[in-house]
Amino acid sequence: MTTQSPAFVVRDAGAKFHFLNTLYTAKVNSEQTNGQFTAMEFLAPRNFGPPLHRHDAEDELFYIVDGELWLCCGDVEAIHGAGAVVWLPRGLPHTFQVRSETAKVFQLSTPGGFEHFVTALGEPTDKPGLPAPGPIDPGHVAEVCGQFDIQVLGPPPAPR
Repeated sequence: MTTQSPAFVVRDAGAKFHFLNTLYTAKVNSEQTNGQFTAMEFLAPRNFGPPLHRHDAEDELFYIVDGELWLCCGDVEAIHGAGAVVWLPRGLPHTFQVRSETAKVFQLSTPGGFEHFVTALGEPTDKPGLPAPGPIDPGHVAEVCGQFDIQVLGPPPAPR
């Protein structure tokens, strides 16, 4: 028997964060799942891509809701659009880049806790759209990543 409660999250609901010039929306957090997973959605602009990095503590699964991404994980790279599912196992270096005007991606991280990383590096917002682009301090990003067992291995992909 479980002591957990179900979560029903309507479209566009959830705590929002401006995170590295994207919009992250928390859908189901690790406290709700007894640490099993975190579910978030992110909206990102054309050419957005995180630095090449490796997660040592969690696996990630992306479901591309809208738009197109170039993804690279280990020795595999591909371009995928809406409806594609991508699994990024922990321990493998990976990055991606938005190739469409914007992309919306549903992200599941397991075990849970990824929302704590987003909270530490992002800024809470009540606005539903993308933030105005601003400078990103790579040193600060790498420092916060290190606190969450994420190793920055290289720069983000060059704009295309």
